Amino acid sequence: MRERLKQLFTPLNFAGYVTWGAIGWDLVFGGSGVPAWLDGAPPAWGLGALHVAYLVLFMAVVGREDAPLPRLRVYIVIQYLLAFAMMALARNSTLPILLILCAIQVVHAWSPRGSGVVLALVNIALYGIYAVVWGWGSPLVGTLMLGCFQVFAASAAWFGVSAERARDDLAAANADLLATRSLLAETARDGERLRLSRELHDVAGHKLTALKLNLAALSRDPRVAGDAQVALCARLADELLADIREVVQQMRRSDGMDLAPALEALATPFPRPRLHLQIDGNARVSSLAQAEAVLRAVQEGLTNAARHSQANNLWVVLAREPGGLRLDIRDDGRGRGELEPGNGLRGMRERLQALGGGLELGRTRTGGVHLQAWLPVAA
Repeated sequence: MRERLKQLFTPLNFAGYVTWGAIGWDLVFGGSGVPAWLDGAPPAWGLGALHVAYLVLFMAVVGREDAPLPRLRVYIVIQYLLAFAMMALARNSTLPILLILCAIQVVHAWSPRGSGVVLALVNIALYGIYAVVWGWGSPLVGTLMLGCFQVFAASAAWFGVSAERARDDLAAANADLLATRSLLAETARDGERLRLSRELHDVAGHKLTALKLNLAALSRDPRVAGDAQVALCARLADELLADIREVVQQMRRSDGMDLAPALEALATPFPRPRLHLQIDGNARVSSLAQAEAVLRAVQEGLTNAARHSQANNLWVVLAREPGGLRLDIRDDGRGRGELEPGNGLRGMRERLQALGGGLELGRTRTGGVHLQAWLPVAA
């Protein structure tokens, strides 16, 4: 709820509310001319109802710009119709400003080319209002002036949308780099542990074995046979060699890579959704390929939850099961209909299948996205 209110009352949206209020004030107290095609003055309650309906739809768009595009487009088209209806009922010079507020919304629902087509059609209709309904002597000048304001407002809004998208893309790329860095650091630690175990085995083990052989030969020398010091040295060499072998075995007995730091780094740049991570103590991956598959799966879940589901929370559970690992990802989005996998989900499935695993897609009871992936223990 707090996020919704924050989105509704951004500085730009608040300026739109003030503009709407100023237009309503002028309609009520400034006086509205009556077009020639109307016999009498339009009822004040009718204009007021249309004006309030425009505000409701405006808030529905700016408060949920992440809603499905068809819904946003319908809301914007209805706003245009309401604005033209009020202009047909009252010849008030402030009413065309509503078209500028609509132009700001258009770039959120259409591509740049589609926005241009919409603005062109709107200004053709505006020319008809000026020329036929209002009976202006120079409708072309008025249309061009207001059209330029609409283009300016739409361009400024488009640059804002582009900046937000670039910021989101940069945040996702930064998260990817942070997670990859954590993963590489874990891989480097694993490789360094293996290198040290080899060095201990090859260097220290070799030298201690040679020392044991020399001590054994020395103990057979009649001059020192039965010497307590030589026996002590031989026993210490045996114990030290056994200890080194145990250390080498422990260093080579890797329990897998810890994915928690990489996954937490992946979610850090995202303001939403909030990541709830649960990793069982024995649920560790045994190879870099497995680690990357899990990492990319969670990354795709975060991206989908932020861009499409508009979820506030994402739950990720990595658990060990007989024969493999299971990854459960779900969010609290409010989607509807069957989930259609895009390139990201298809790539996730292909990566898991290449390792002998798989992926199931579905929705939660509340409409959120639910991803269930699994990997074999040895991939």
